[in-house]
Amino acid sequence: MTTHRVGPRAWTLLIRSELKMVVRDTAGLIVPLGMPLLILIMNAAGAGGEEVGAGLTALEAFVLPLVLTIVVAMLGLINMPSFLATYRKTGVLRRLAVTPASPLMVLVAQVVVSLAQVLLGIAAALGIAVLAFGAQPPRNLGVALGVLALSVAAMYALGMVVASVAPTPNSSVAVGLVLFFALGALGGLFGGAGGLGETVAQIGRVLPFGASVDALAAAWAGQAVATASLVSLAVTAVLGTTVSALLFRWDR
Repeated sequence: MTTHRVGPRAWTLLIRSELKMVVRDTAGLIVPLGMPLLILIMNAAGAGGEEVGAGLTALEAFVLPLVLTIVVAMLGLINMPSFLATYRKTGVLRRLAVTPASPLMVLVAQVVVSLAQVLLGIAAALGIAVLAFGAQPPRNLGVALGVLALSVAAMYALGMVVASVAPTPNSSVAVGLVLFFALGALGGLFGGAGGLGETVAQIGRVLPFGASVDALAAAWAGQAVATASLVSLAVTAVLGTTVSALLFRWDR
């Protein structure tokens, strides 16, 4: 019996196939990218001219960190899990298990394509903010990139947990939406955490959404990022990955 190994061409074809699936899902492509850009444009005109101290505008200090976090969270918590739940429900993962292309390849290909969407969303938001509204890049660019990487790891780890526990694509979207809005509400999605009360606001800051917004805001201002924010994102990434690895099933 000859053992066939999956080569680079198979990986390329699978990633290309995943990309086509994402492009054909119009709502799933437009909403996670279009909604953050809409929030940016609606707030940028006023925020771009509002000084908040230390040479920063409200656009740089508040709006951009929030918008970038929304991009990462929507794709990680809602889009990516829904595709995996669809593949499991339709038996794609089960069928791949008996071919040289393992189900793990689909997971990797989907993550690669989803990360490409994250980069596209971040690039679009930054491009519009800089070119149309005069926003400045983060004063500590290296820290900002590191925080974004941690945010992606944390949100996608939570998304894998969603994909693990949701039995159907619809339930995956529902669970992802609830998680997104719950974390977002506590993390400043609806007008800042100041009106939530001190205790609730503190909880929101150590949850991944609020931690991401605060850490990006600090990087934009060139300030030291709070240790609690970094620890929150790192712990979420590790725990989410561990839990999803224990719970995820290729077939239900």
